Amino acid sequence: MNRPSAVLFDRDDTLVEDVPYNGDPERVRPMPGAREALRMLRDHGIPVGVVSNQSGIGRGLLTEAAVRNVNARVDALLGPLDTWVHCPHVPEDGCGCRKPRPGLVLEAARRLGVRAAECVVIGDIGADMGAARAAGATGVLVPTARTLPEEVASAPCVCPDLLTAVRHVLGDHLRSLRRLS
Repeated sequence: MNRPSAVLFDRDDTLVEDVPYNGDPERVRPMPGAREALRMLRDHGIPVGVVSNQSGIGRGLLTEAAVRNVNARVDALLGPLDTWVHCPHVPEDGCGCRKPRPGLVLEAARRLGVRAAECVVIGDIGADMGAARAAGATGVLVPTARTLPEEVASAPCVCPDLLTAVRHVLGDHLRSLRRLS
């Protein structure tokens, strides 16, 4: 894998613990390794962003402001991310942005000024991998208790945790730097 132009993360159960339909910033808890993983990417000059389905908005369980407040808490705990893109729709809306469709990945790449094909998407479920594939990006799955066995089996790359996933993404780049020193 070449050095990515950007790394895009799913939010819930990837960067932070999943609290269903969370609108309370005080309930945000980073996933193990999240701070270090983001620091490593920033140290290598790689922009980072979040692509997240937030159907609680479409279901009337969350407001846009509540999602922005939770995202701001994630930024405060993990350091600012370079872009945030979310889908407020319910699955039945059939929008182009809801993962596994490519809209969130394409929009995040556009905002970061990179090609989607040069991005890596790190997430915990098949919809994250589907969005990466649909956008032409590279997917890396970090399974959790809710990841289905068939999602693991069909993922292009599976890593046991977030830090390992980022080390994998940086792997070729880090090896080439070691050869130069």
